Amino acid sequence: MLKKTTFTSISALFLAGILSTGIANAEEKNHQWMAEGGDRLLALDLEGNAEDGLDVYEVCSACHLPEGWGSKDGTFPQIAGQLKNVIIKQLADIREGNRDNPTMYPFALPESIGDAQALADVALYMERLLMNPENGKGEWAEGTPEFAQGEKLYADNCVECHGDHGQGELEKYYPRLEGQHYLYMLRQFEWIRDGKRRNANPDMIEQIKSFSDKDMQMVINYVSRIPVNPEELAPSADWLNPDFD
Repeated sequence: MLKKTTFTSISALFLAGILSTGIANAEEKNHQWMAEGGDRLLALDLEGNAEDGLDVYEVCSACHLPEGWGSKDGTFPQIAGQLKNVIIKQLADIREGNRDNPTMYPFALPESIGDAQALADVALYMERLLMNPENGKGEWAEGTPEFAQGEKLYADNCVECHGDHGQGELEKYYPRLEGQHYLYMLRQFEWIRDGKRRNANPDMIEQIKSFSDKDMQMVINYVSRIPVNPEELAPSADWLNPDFD
C-alpha cells in the first residue's frame, strides 16, 4: 500500500532546463495526430501490470488525486476509467513533444515515471480506477432546449467516433468522454476547434470547425451528463482510494 504524497519534488534547474527544452522542441514540430514509433508503440506491445502501475501512479496522484478524479474546475481531467490506449498515447505525445502541456511535461518524462513498460503499467492502473459519481457538469439539465440541442449535435457529429454513450474506442485512441468534467472537455474542445492542440485528430478538427461557442457549450453539456455504468463508479463522492491508505 502507498501513502498519500505531496507534489513530487523537482528542482528549479530541472524545470528551467528540461521543461524549457521540451517546450522549445515541441514548438518546432508540426501538428501530428499519430506520431511515428516512439514509446507509444513500444508500450502498446507490452502487457501492463496494474500493481507496478500503482507505484508509477504515485507521481500522478499529486495533481489527479489518488482516486484519479482530477478537478471539477477543469484544471485536471478525470483519468480514472479512461481507456488505457488513450492514456498511453497522450503520455507518449507529451513526453515526445507532440502535445503541448508544460505543467505535465516534467512528470511524463522517463526520468519521472519510467520507460514504455511504466506507461503500459500506469495506463492499466488508471483504466481500472473507479470513477467519480459526481463529475463536473454543464448548466443545462435534461428537458431544457439546450440539452436537447446538445444531444442532437452529439448524434450528428460525435457518436461515430466516441460511441453512443461516450465510451470511446480503444484501438483508435478515441477517448472515453462519459464521466469527464464539463470544464475540462470544454477547454479541450475549444483548443481542438481553434487549432491549439497539435496532437488532435484532424478528422475531429474538420468535423467541429464550424461549431459556434454556444454549439460547443451545448454538446459538451450533454456529454457531461451522460450516465456512467454504476459498476464503474465509486460508491460515493467521499470514496477514498484504498491503495493510498
